[in-house]
Amino acid sequence: MRVLLTTLNAKYIHSNLAVRLLYGLNKDFKGLEWKEFTINENRDEIAAHCINYNVVAFSCYIWNITQTLEVATMIKAKCPSVKILLGGPEVSYEVDQQRICGLADYVITGWGDVSFATLARQILAGRPPAERVIAGVQAPLAALTLPYREYTDVDVRQRHLYVEASRGCPFKCEFCLSALDKTALPFDTQRFLAEMAKLYDRGARTFKFVDRTFNLNVKTSQAILEFFLERIEAKPDDPCFAHFELVPDHLPDKLKDTIAKFPAGTLQFEIGIQTWNPTVQGHISRKQNNDKAKDNIRWLHANSHAHMHVDLIAGLPGESLASFGEGFDTLARLGPHEIQVGVLKRLR
Repeated sequence: MRVLLTTLNAKYIHSNLAVRLLYGLNKDFKGLEWKEFTINENRDEIAAHCINYNVVAFSCYIWNITQTLEVATMIKAKCPSVKILLGGPEVSYEVDQQRICGLADYVITGWGDVSFATLARQILAGRPPAERVIAGVQAPLAALTLPYREYTDVDVRQRHLYVEASRGCPFKCEFCLSALDKTALPFDTQRFLAEMAKLYDRGARTFKFVDRTFNLNVKTSQAILEFFLERIEAKPDDPCFAHFELVPDHLPDKLKDTIAKFPAGTLQFEIGIQTWNPTVQGHISRKQNNDKAKDNIRWLHANSHAHMHVDLIAGLPGESLASFGEGFDTLARLGPHEIQVGVLKRLR
């Protein structure tokens, strides 16, 4: 019995954390393999590779769901006996309404760390579950094997390495799937940093954090920033680069002091403003102190070398063209290096 963990990344330089995590947790499965593709690769070639397996498990996201549907359709046409398993944020909700979920043999919604292993064992033992849709079991983070050793030497040399110091989000913004999480749960900081040290010693220099609220716990944020700063100062000619999602209205002085020490080209913050309009913020259940957020962006612009990538969303309920334009101008005057305007496609 051969089982493939796979996904279609947006670009070759990206890497998938979920696939590596599930592989690292289940290395005792004989016949378990993992392989990444990209959305730009030939779908026929991807499907031709996948039909060599008895089970193919896809990690699904907004950027790859259309292409994954095409590949899954080809797999079923070429070899109907191949079992297709889906997981990931894009298939964890509204399962009954999605074409790809109707095509799949099994869908794991939510957390897949434990539930994938249970399902795979059932299939491999010839005792598959009767239900197609399986609610993922949330495991304690301390019980999970961290996946970072599964990054290959090629990954270290050529790709962005995605890492997570925490999972979930405490905020309840109506437009965001992360709002359905109960809260943000941290990994043990020292255990996490020990794995980062191993990656760094292997030559990794680009670390992209997927945490939704990096600076929510200031003590943890400080420890992580100091970890990277120590290595940058020790090897200024071979600096590392770290990317974080920053809560815009929560930047205490201690964090500012550390951020100010990072040289240019080593630190990037993705900052989700989404809207400055208080009425719209109320409509989408977004709590944000706009004055503090503005002060913090001004401070970052004036006192740090951090690259700021700031997000706005066009089309939020109650936002007019005029108020969006006013919000865009407000943000532009604060001096971010990039403004990304996302278009609200749908409120689920």
